[in-house]
Order: sequence, then C-alpha cells, then structure tokens
Amino acid sequence: MNKKNIVMGVIGADVHAVGIRILEFAYREAGFDVTNLGVMVSQEEYIKAAIETDASCILVSSLYGHGELDCRGLREKCDEAGLEDILLYVGGNIVVGKQDFEDVEKRFKVMGFNRVFGPGSAPEEGIACLKEDLGIDQ
Repeated sequence: MNKKNIVMGVIGADVHAVGIRILEFAYREAGFDVTNLGVMVSQEEYIKAAIETDASCILVSSLYGHGELDCRGLREKCDEAGLEDILLYVGGNIVVGKQDFEDVEKRFKVMGFNRVFGPGSAPEEGIACLKEDLGIDQ
C-alpha cells in the first residue's frame, strides 16, 4: 500500500464541485498523490480507484446532507474487495439538518469511518490527521 496515494470524490447524487477541488489542491500541496473522482461518485467507483492506485485512504466528501445514506456499507464493500486496511475519511455537510456533531461522528465511526470532519473543517485538519494515521513525519 502506497502511503501517499489517496482517492477522493463527492459521493452519491451530490454535484458540489468546488470543495473537492480545494481539497485536491491542499492534499497535493501537502505531498499526496491524489486521484480526484469528481462529483456523483458511487461506492464502487471509490473502491475501484483505490485498488487501481494502491491507495491508503478514501476521502469521501458530501455537501448536500445525504452522506449518511450514501456512505452506509462502504466499509463492508472495502473489506470484501480486499481493502481491509484502507483508511476511510468523510467530511462536509454529511447529515440533514443541524445535528450534534459528536452524535454524527459516532454514527459514522460505527459505519467504519476512521475520521469524520464536520462542516467548515479546514483541509489542514484532515491532512494532519492523515499524516498521523499513516505515520508520516509532519
């Protein structure tokens, strides 16, 4: 597994493209090799790209509020595809309405996500977490 390869995209029927481009730029600047799948990405597309690029992390972005539905089962599908060790990150406006972030984070962690980032999280926060999780010197 290449510690520098990551796959990112906007899941489900979400068409919000600006944020994922900002994330792509920030992660590239931080030294990561980024495969940006763009918008309206299916779980299967993330998994296929992660296998093809030998990625160490799948970063799921969602802004339209349906991330919780769109992300269900992703960890299990990764495991079935032989990606048991891949890191799963999710961030953005990932649930409908105003909900307590601690509750949202718990639900996503139960779904198998390693890190959960709320609305307005800075890219640098995710980059620092990824470097920590991969054992890359900061």
